Formats: sequence, structure tokens, C-alpha cells
Amino acid sequence: MLRHLRPALVLLTGLTLVTGLAYPLAMTGIAGRLFPAQAEGSLIRNADGTLVGSALIGQSFTGARYFHGRPSATVAPDPADSTKTVAAPYNAANSGGANLGPTNPALIDRVKADLAALKAENPADPVPQDLVTTSGSGLDPDVSPEAALFQVPRVAKARGISEDGLRALVAGQVQEPSLGVLGERRVNVLALNRALDAQQAR
Repeated sequence: MLRHLRPALVLLTGLTLVTGLAYPLAMTGIAGRLFPAQAEGSLIRNADGTLVGSALIGQSFTGARYFHGRPSATVAPDPADSTKTVAAPYNAANSGGANLGPTNPALIDRVKADLAALKAENPADPVPQDLVTTSGSGLDPDVSPEAALFQVPRVAKARGISEDGLRALVAGQVQEPSLGVLGERRVNVLALNRALDAQQAR
């Protein structure tokens, strides 16, 4: 029996070391050398080195002076009752969508409330769908260019700046599909808000 068991144990140990240790370490090292920013999570820092976020994970901007991202359905445990959850937008520790069907009253009520608020903010333009729908991950850092442009009147009024200049800033932040065909045109909300703050600081 030991004669049959020994090769199996040796193979198990060898494969564990190669595929569970050596390969991941090698890939991590190679990725760190070739793509250092991406390997570290596409982190964004201020000029003084302060971490402000990641280009891959959305943030909750709620003030009128900032562009807002897509709604996020992520949750976290309720501090008052661990058997319940509370809304925690862009909670990367609990990525996921709302999992609510199109006929769910909670989803319908939330979308109606969001639509009403957005129409009051900008009654002249149709509301882009990504401003009222959540993504599958709940962490989407981007909005469509239409969603960013829809918010221009609110942000311009809150900051006391021209809408035309703000539209030009949005246009400069539009990212085209990767390789020209992968994905859609998009605007990273964190990058846009940082550019907006930098522009006003000048």
C-alpha cells in the first residue's frame, strides 16, 4: 500500500508547490514588473501620495458640486442588527447587484424616485438609463458620456461655472472602447471629478 501511496503524495506535494506557490508568485512578479499600476489595483493618488481611490471601483459622490456615478446596490451588515443589512454604496467587500426582478416593488419605487429627482435636476434632457440602473457588480466606476453630460447643468450651477466649459471638460475625459471595439465609450467618474477640482483650483 505504501508503494502506491508514496507516488501519489509526491505528486500532490509537487503539484501544490508548482501550481499553488511557484506559478502564482511568478505571475505576480511578472505582472508587477510589466504592469505595476494595474497589478497594484489601478490606485489613484494625489500629488502628495495620499490615496484617493481606484480607477476600477466607483465612489459615492453625493454633493451637487460633483458628478455622480451609477446607483450601487451593494450592502453591508447592519451595525445595530447583524442579521440585517444596510445600503453601503460601492462596498468592494460585498460586490454584487440588487438581484431584484423587474416587477419587484422595491426596485420600481427606487427607480421612480431616482427618475423624479433627476428630472427635477434637468427637465430638458431625457434621463440616461445608467443613472437609474445598477451594474452587476455594484462597483462600476464609469458612466456613459450621456450620463455625464446630463449632470452638467447641476454641477455648473453648483460651482458657478459655464456649462460649455464643463461640457468640454467631460468631452476630454471620454474613454473610447478598448482596441476600438471592446466595451463602450465611457467616463470615469473619479477621474472627471478630480479633473474638475484641478481645473477650479487653477
